[in-house]
Amino acid sequence: MKLEDIQSVYFIGAGGIGMSALVRYFLSQGKQVAGYDHTASELTERLIREGARIHYEEDEALIPADCRRKESTLVVYTPAVPQTHAELTWFRTQGFEIHKRAQVLGLITRSSKGLCVAGTHGKTTTSTMTAHLLHQSHIGCTAFLGGISQNYGTNLLLSKDSPYTVIEADEFDRSFHWLSPWMSVVTATDPDHLDIYGTYEAYLDSFRHYTTLIRPGGALIVHQGLALQPDVQPGVRTYTYSRDEGDFHAENIRIGRGDIVLDFVAPDTRISDVRLGVPVSINIENGVAAMALAHLNGVTDDEIKRGMESYQGVERRFDFKWKTPTQAVLCDYAHHPAEIAQSIRSVRELYQGQKITVVFQPHLYSRTRDFYQAFADSLSLADAVILTDIYPAREQPIPGVSSRLIYDRLRPDIEKRLCRKEEVPELLKHTDADVLILLGAGDIDRYAEDIARQFAARSK
Repeated sequence: MKLEDIQSVYFIGAGGIGMSALVRYFLSQGKQVAGYDHTASELTERLIREGARIHYEEDEALIPADCRRKESTLVVYTPAVPQTHAELTWFRTQGFEIHKRAQVLGLITRSSKGLCVAGTHGKTTTSTMTAHLLHQSHIGCTAFLGGISQNYGTNLLLSKDSPYTVIEADEFDRSFHWLSPWMSVVTATDPDHLDIYGTYEAYLDSFRHYTTLIRPGGALIVHQGLALQPDVQPGVRTYTYSRDEGDFHAENIRIGRGDIVLDFVAPDTRISDVRLGVPVSINIENGVAAMALAHLNGVTDDEIKRGMESYQGVERRFDFKWKTPTQAVLCDYAHHPAEIAQSIRSVRELYQGQKITVVFQPHLYSRTRDFYQAFADSLSLADAVILTDIYPAREQPIPGVSSRLIYDRLRPDIEKRLCRKEEVPELLKHTDADVLILLGAGDIDRYAEDIARQFAARSK
């Protein structure tokens, strides 16, 4: 099916952050858009207001008439939806053309220059930062983001003129193998999604295959020191980056008084006194990667400097809900042990000497089973930890796997508590925390605004 032949698009799992960007894209193209999601959310309600028809019951009878014509309807589903899903089964038995989200992104971006950001962690921030750098420059871009940009209030940016498309390249279910990047950053290859890959070696091999997809004439920018062994095609330039070394890196880093200022060093330029709009230390290397992509694709030094300072972040990525010079409440999407360690270290660097309490909602039974000791080690970098029940997402419970696996392995001298997520706001009425971080990829963030108001009232 050619994109120009599509009249209607039906989404199964419409409310996912990546899927919703495609919903918005097809709405912008004037297509009829409908779909299903398991539960209502703020995002699905926004999509409905924007023109999508979304329902929450798994029932093929609810599929609208204009989405029942297979010659003009594209069906898009997320891998998180089970293959036994009633509506997916109906479309399959009726012979509809059915694609994963990544396949559709591949179709959309094949005729453009895809600037893709892959990696276990850091890809949402780095891709959103890259999109902002290009969008506010003379270059421009279309962008499909894995989070809601605070600058634009959306996860989709559109450009009629720019040849560039910024994409978060997701390794889950090998989705990023559908892409044909012009250039790509690989931020990290720490083991994850072992329920899909089985072994770390298979996970690394998936990234290696991804690097073969970069088009000749393009470039790979890979974080210094990764276990990944890239396998790029002839004609693909390869660069390294990190906070302190590599072809692209930062120098003269100054952290203090709520600011981070640095010099960006590239093989052929140096941009002095770049101020980070979201001043947390992990954004130093995220920023280096984003600036590298922007620089290689024609964004000027002045535009890069201005864009980095005006970047406002992504919802649920170091998303401060309330802060003073000595206190804060923030949300972070970190759901992998390496991300959690980076998150806590970054916050401690900003709030030295303050008591840091973490509320962590583990995401997936399989991830908890595979990494419970690593989760405990990372969380033990905080002064106090509150653990909630596991957020199951697409999974059924696994016998013997619960948050207690992490709880029992936390540092012995740490303050710790197990509770249901609904108990968190009441529990925090009695906390002596200076800084509170709500961590996880589930729905723990829904309590953030109320908790922030609690802290603000108490500080007065």
